Formats: sequence, structure tokens, C-alpha cells
Amino acid sequence: MRILVTGGAGFIGSNFVSAMARDRPDAVLTVLDSLTYAGSRASLSAIDGSIDFVEGDIVDARLVNRLVSDADVVVHFAAESHNDNSLVDPLPFLQTNIVGTYTLLQAVRHHDVRYHHVSTDEVYGDLELDDPAKFTELTPYNPSSPYSSTKAASDMLVRAWVRSFGVRATLSNCSNNYGPYQHVEKFIPRQITNILTGVRPKLYGAGKNVRDWIHVEDHNAAVWRILEAGEIGRTYLIGADGELDNLSVVRMILELMDKAPDDFDHVADRAGHDLRYAIDSSTLRNELGWQPRYNDFRSGLQATINWYRDNPTWWANDKDAVELRYQVQGA
Repeated sequence: MRILVTGGAGFIGSNFVSAMARDRPDAVLTVLDSLTYAGSRASLSAIDGSIDFVEGDIVDARLVNRLVSDADVVVHFAAESHNDNSLVDPLPFLQTNIVGTYTLLQAVRHHDVRYHHVSTDEVYGDLELDDPAKFTELTPYNPSSPYSSTKAASDMLVRAWVRSFGVRATLSNCSNNYGPYQHVEKFIPRQITNILTGVRPKLYGAGKNVRDWIHVEDHNAAVWRILEAGEIGRTYLIGADGELDNLSVVRMILELMDKAPDDFDHVADRAGHDLRYAIDSSTLRNELGWQPRYNDFRSGLQATINWYRDNPTWWANDKDAVELRYQVQGA
């Protein structure tokens, strides 16, 4: 099978490509990535000889058309994904997440190539902290930020191309990922690397906001299962029942790194900060038989801490710039 992976040098995409190279050596893997600040060839260095890497932008229709014409499957991870950045400058999010998805859809439509679209639970907006409900495939879209609104728009494009043009596509909306190779601007790696560099972790507001955490390897196993057995046109929600408020996550990181539970700083809350995400992944589990392997967030978090401690050369060059940007934003 010839698999084209967009965004394959980013966090989730690089983990997906590495898993494919390890577990499915018969697959021919091509990575398309524009190597923005969030993508790194170093994330693929262990498998560099096993893949074909193409540096390029998913809005480049000629390049995308050529690569799709040689593929059996396209897995679309590429996205601008950091909420804080979308509040400062939404334009790159419209360009990559909407125009880029359109460009890919036109190519897979033309060449009749199987397509899987990776999206986020943030398209559904948020839930009240005391609401027992979870997001399902039928939850109405209600995005809160420029990032989530562009991802919602891209999801709608995929559904329209399935219905109008017969594109063979599936979609997945996943909860918050954590694990190795995640950029240090993100919540968990930022706090870990702060401690490793002698800086106190930072917590938005009171830290009551709840996220539903899933290890990146579980997410990618679900994506592959959807590619194998998912029904064309369907959306599958991917989650591992990992709901925790941000304060609890920071304190768990501090505990696992031998720091006092209150050794962190509160910063002003983010504009439009969603209260709670929670995924009901029963369709994926019951119909496709997927189950997460990392059922214990604490052990997965310890493994993630160990990875960042053991791989400072991967993240150290980005750390100062990230913290300077947060300092300018008051975060």
C-alpha cells in the first residue's frame, strides 16, 4: 500500500509514520510537510531511510496532485493547530486548514484515492463542567476559536465532497493528544520542559478547564483501524476516557518530577477558553473493535516526561522562542 501522509513531520503525524514503518514494513510511505516551526525532520530521523520525504505545502495544487496520483491512501494530519496562535493571527489557519484541505480533496477526487481526514473535538465547542454528557458523532458543531472554526470548516468540506463527488473519505475527531515529539508550545510539554529548564509551570486561570487526554499511539492506532474497516462517509470519535482538569495535570507533572504541588504560576486565562471536552468513543470501540492501550494517564505521562528528559536536543532550540512569545502574550 502506498500511503501519503500530510503533516508527517509534526507531532501526531510523525508518530503515525513511525508506527507504520515499524508495524507495516510493506507500506510505501511518503511524507508531505512544509516544515513550519511545528514540523521537524528530526522527528523522523530514526526512519529516514524508510520513507520518501517531500518538503512542500498542501495548498500547492500541482505538487499535491502529483503526490496523490502515486498514492493508494491519503492520511491528512497537516494543520495549523495552536489555539493561542490562532487568536494572534488567524490567517495561516484559514490557508492551511481550509484551502489546504480543499486542495487535497480535489486531488483525491480526481484520482479516486482513499482519504482519511484527521480533526479535533474542538469543533464541537465545549461542555459545562458539571454536564454528564460527552461529544458524540451527532453533537452539533459550535467552534469557539479561529483554530477550531477552520477545522470545522474543513470537516464540512470533506462531507460535502463525499456526498457531491463520491470521494472515498472517512473522518475522525480526537481528544487532546500527548506523548513524544509534541512541540513545546503545547500544554503538557511546556510544563515538563519548564521544570527541566528551571522555570515554574504556567496555568491559565484557576485551571478548572477539563481536557480528555489520549496517548498519541492510541490515536494513531484508531486512525489505522478506521482506514482498515471504517465506513465511507462516517465520522468516528477517538477518545480514551482521560478527563482531567488542567490543575490536576500540572500537579501530577510536578509530583512525577519531584516538585511541590503548588510550585507553579497562575497566568491570565486565554480568551474564549473552552471549559470541558469529553469524547464518547463507543462507536469506534463497538463497531471497529478499537481499544486504547494507555488506560492509565499517570503512567503515560511518566513515559512522556522521561522522553522529554532524555531528548533535550529535540526541543531545546525552540524553548526560548516559545517562552518569549508567551511572555509577550502575558501567558
